[in-house]
Amino acid sequence: MKNCIVAQSGGPTAAINASLSGVIAGVMNSQEFDTIYGSVNGITGILEQRIVNLSTLFASGKPMLDKLIQTPAMYLGSCRYKMPAANEDPEVYKAIFRFFEEHEIYAFFYIGGNDSMDTVDKLSAYAASIESPVRIIGVPKTIDNDLCLTDHTPGFGSAAKYVASTLLEIAHDAYIYRADSVTIVEVMGRDSGWLTAASVLARTHYSAAPHLIYLPECAFSPEEFLADVKQLLTKQHHVIVAVSEGIRDKDGQYISASSNTVDNFGHSQLSGVGKTLEYYVKEQLGVKVRSIELNVLQRCASHLASKTDLDEAFRLGQHAATCALSGQTAVMLTYQRTSNAPYTITYGTAPVCDIANKAKDVPRSFINERGNDVTVDMIDYLTPLIQGEASIQYENGVPAYLPVDHLLS
Repeated sequence: MKNCIVAQSGGPTAAINASLSGVIAGVMNSQEFDTIYGSVNGITGILEQRIVNLSTLFASGKPMLDKLIQTPAMYLGSCRYKMPAANEDPEVYKAIFRFFEEHEIYAFFYIGGNDSMDTVDKLSAYAASIESPVRIIGVPKTIDNDLCLTDHTPGFGSAAKYVASTLLEIAHDAYIYRADSVTIVEVMGRDSGWLTAASVLARTHYSAAPHLIYLPECAFSPEEFLADVKQLLTKQHHVIVAVSEGIRDKDGQYISASSNTVDNFGHSQLSGVGKTLEYYVKEQLGVKVRSIELNVLQRCASHLASKTDLDEAFRLGQHAATCALSGQTAVMLTYQRTSNAPYTITYGTAPVCDIANKAKDVPRSFINERGNDVTVDMIDYLTPLIQGEASIQYENGVPAYLPVDHLLS
């Protein structure tokens, strides 16, 4: 018999626990593994020996796994730990692979985004260098939808559904007044505008909001933005704008008020593009302006999760166990879209070395010529991903999720 271990890393989503549920189910149903362990707080849990026995915790099977699917964020917790290069700090790698040997680990599943795939890539390279038999598999997740070589990522569809639903509700809120107003909605997306683009799905036969959409893939001109807003206000009372947090000017400078700090992976810490544009419009046009930052709310809204997203994430997790047992390693699982109508996908893998530290931008053909809206190609791409409503269990009027006591000690 073999053992395996799974961990989660990076930012949370509404679907990452669905992937975890799929991994657990795939491992247990295969009957090829003795125990599946969970590392608490990502790769740091292995380094610090903070491990839970998932075979025991989920021994009851489907009822617990179903509840895990609907639980938001990350059941095993997360980390923002950047693996050093193996030649710079080999002791970190020795400790990890010593743990694998001591616990008879056959496969390690790491669920996360781009930075997590960097960890998968480094561990895979080290495993190859020491001829370790451990299979190392990356399971994608990110609301940013910016991982390469996969059609989309688990977690994105649910976040897109939340953004679209919220923009529609914001529009209804704005429309009750006749006074001219501008509402600027700041959406997550430092380098890629996929999530902001999803705001287009808020449009209905009676509401064109968001009326303007700005993504990081196109240089942002404050002057053109002001002209866009001003022109719309000549025809209507309300202008609702969706804007990515990471929009930049023609010189590549962030429009937002940067804090001039970076995280462990060198990413700029952004702050307040919505407020920046709010003050700019108010000063230039003198109309009522409000900025709204969706912030962490857009990441884990399980009450607005896409059933398509959760179902796909679960099946992808199951596929991880199959790939490991077939001998695959140093790969990330992928979705490949085979049809838009009807929407169909297949599950595959791609070398993680071709994915780590790279990013998938929104294609220019998905953005209109002026750079203030998206095209029908984007709508066709997005629409299938937000379909279906998740079944949520409630207790005393609020959602009933799995407890996470193990994260609180």
